[in-house]
Amino acid sequence: MQSISRRQFLASTAAAGAASVVLPLITPRAAQASAPTVIRADTRVIDVAGRAATVFGLVQPDGTHGLVSPAGEGFQVRLENALAAPTLIHWHGLTPPFGQDGVPDLPQPLLQPGQSYDYSFPIATPGTHWMHAHTLQEQQLLAAPLIVTDPAQVGVDEQPVVVLFHDFSFKTPEEMLAGLTGSSPASGNGGMAGQSMSGMAGMDMQGMSGGQNMAMPMDVNDIKYDAYLANDRTLDDPQVFAVERNGTVRLRLINGATATAFWIDTGSIEGEAIAVDGNPVIAVRGHRFPLAMGQRIDIRLRIPDEAGAWPILALREGSVERTGFVLATRGGAVKRIAPAGEQAATALDLAFESSLAAAKSLAVTPADRSQPVEIGGAMQGYSWTLNGRTWGNHQPIPVRKGERVELTLRNASMMGHPMHLHGHHFQVVAVDGRRFAGAVRDTVWMPPMREVTVAFDAVNPGTWAFHCHHLYHMATGMMTVVDYTA
Repeated sequence: MQSISRRQFLASTAAAGAASVVLPLITPRAAQASAPTVIRADTRVIDVAGRAATVFGLVQPDGTHGLVSPAGEGFQVRLENALAAPTLIHWHGLTPPFGQDGVPDLPQPLLQPGQSYDYSFPIATPGTHWMHAHTLQEQQLLAAPLIVTDPAQVGVDEQPVVVLFHDFSFKTPEEMLAGLTGSSPASGNGGMAGQSMSGMAGMDMQGMSGGQNMAMPMDVNDIKYDAYLANDRTLDDPQVFAVERNGTVRLRLINGATATAFWIDTGSIEGEAIAVDGNPVIAVRGHRFPLAMGQRIDIRLRIPDEAGAWPILALREGSVERTGFVLATRGGAVKRIAPAGEQAATALDLAFESSLAAAKSLAVTPADRSQPVEIGGAMQGYSWTLNGRTWGNHQPIPVRKGERVELTLRNASMMGHPMHLHGHHFQVVAVDGRRFAGAVRDTVWMPPMREVTVAFDAVNPGTWAFHCHHLYHMATGMMTVVDYTA
C-alpha cells in the first residue's frame, strides 16, 4: 500500500492558521480512571471477489473491528499506529472537545508510525457512528464502526446487526486522485494522469435528470470502482446473519464509502427508520431508504414467522452495482445474488429528508447568526468549492459561543454532496425554503440545485472542519472551518 500524500490531500494540511489564535497541541492525560480500549491502525488482507487485497483497518488487540461502548461511561481510547505511514482517526458522530477530533493539524499532528495517543472525553448520548482516517487512507478502508449503546435498552428483545459499507478499488487513492484531476500521481505506478475528463479511464459520469429547477443533466458517480463491500464482503460471498423467526432486528448501517451514495433496499420486509446519524427520529416506514457518504441509518425490521433468507441490499445511486448482506433463519435457503441489478437505481433526492422529524428537536429560538454557503465546482477541472473558495484559500465561518447558528446550503454544482460538520449535531430546519423541524444530523445530502438550511447551537468552542464527505471533493477543495471567535 502507498503512503498518504499530504501535499496532494489538501484537507489534511495545517488548518490552525484559520483560527484567530495559534492553538497549542494537546498532550495525553497523565492517567485515566480506567485502562483505555486499544484501537490499532494496522494492515490486513481481505478477499475481494476471489482476489486478495491488502487494506487498512481499525482493530482491537483481540481482532474486534471497531468499538462498541455504552453511553455515559466516557470515550477512553488509545489509538496505536501500527502502519508504516503517519495517520490520525476522526471519531465521526461524536462531539469531543476541540483537540481530540482527529483531523490532522486541527490542531493535533498526524500520529507517526509506532506512536500512540490516549483520548478521553464524555459521550453522553447513544447512537450509530464510525471512525475513519481524515486522509486518503480512508479509501484504503481505514475505518470501522463506532457504536454507542443505550444502557436503558439493555434487555430489550432486539438483535443488533452492524454493517459498514465501502467502495473499493485495487488502485491506490493517489492514482485515483491523479486520474480525477489529470495530474501525475505522487506515488504508485500507472494511473490516469493526463487524460481528459470526458475520456478518463476509471471515471463513471452518468447524466440523469432530477432535482429541482435543473436545466442540465446532473453528474452521478465520478469514479468506477472494482467492488462494493458490506463488512468487507461482496455479494459473491455476502455475510449471513442468523436471525430468529418473528424476531426484531435493528440494522445499524454506516456508509463508509468514499465516493458512493446508496439506496438501502429491505426487499420484501418493510422497515422503519428510527434514527439517522445516531439521532432518533419519528419512525418512517418503507422498503427503500437513502444513505449518503458519511451518513448512518438505524432501521428496525420484524422477521417473518417462517423459515427464510432475506437480502438487504445497498444499491449504488444512478447505477446497477450493489452490495449487501443476508438475514436468514435456521433452515432458510440463501440464494445467490448478482453484484449488479437489472435496472439502475435513481439518484438520491430529498424526499426522505423532507419526511423526517426529530424525536428530540433543538429548542425553538431565532437564529443569532445566518450564513449562506454556496457549494460549487464542476467535473471539468475537478475543483470543488465552498462560497467560491477552495481549502487553503478558504474563508472560515465565524461563530460565537452560545449562538444559534443557521447555515443555508445551496448546491450550485451538478453533483450531489454530503456535507458534514465536525464537533456538533445540527437540525435540518428547511428544505428549499420550507421550514420544518427535521432530523438532527451531522451529515446532510445536497442534491444539485437544491437548498437546505441547518441549525446548530455553538456550544463546543474550537475550529471545526466543515466539508463534503466525498473524499475526492474534499481533497480537491471542498472544505472550510466553523471558527469560534472571541
